Amino acid sequence: VQLQASGGGLVQPGGSLRLSCTASRANFRIDIMGWYRQAPGKQRELVAWGTHGGRTNYADSVKGRFTISRDNAKNTAYLQMNNLKPEDTAVYSCYADIAAVGGRHWGKGTLVTVSS
Repeated sequence: VQLQASGGGLVQPGGSLRLSCTASRANFRIDIMGWYRQAPGKQRELVAWGTHGGRTNYADSVKGRFTISRDNAKNTAYLQMNNLKPEDTAVYSCYADIAAVGGRHWGKGTLVTVSS
């Protein structure tokens, strides 16, 4: 399984970005897809995850601003980030959990910078 993330960049406070994460070579159902982030000097934080069946969960710091969604047919997860704040600046990494093959699969991080 290979994960390809995209959509990071520079945005002003209050702006929006959408991250995408697509899994290729995934021959089994992807049970969970989600995003972590890590800012310089801070611990890695679980931002959001979504199940194949549509259940979602969010860190308190992003509730009401971020939305995770999935297109199961495309093995893709999206993270819509609205009302971005400077403290959202971090490298965002997506992951996929596939119970049939075990383990967690990771994509390369994408940098999100929120700055005026």
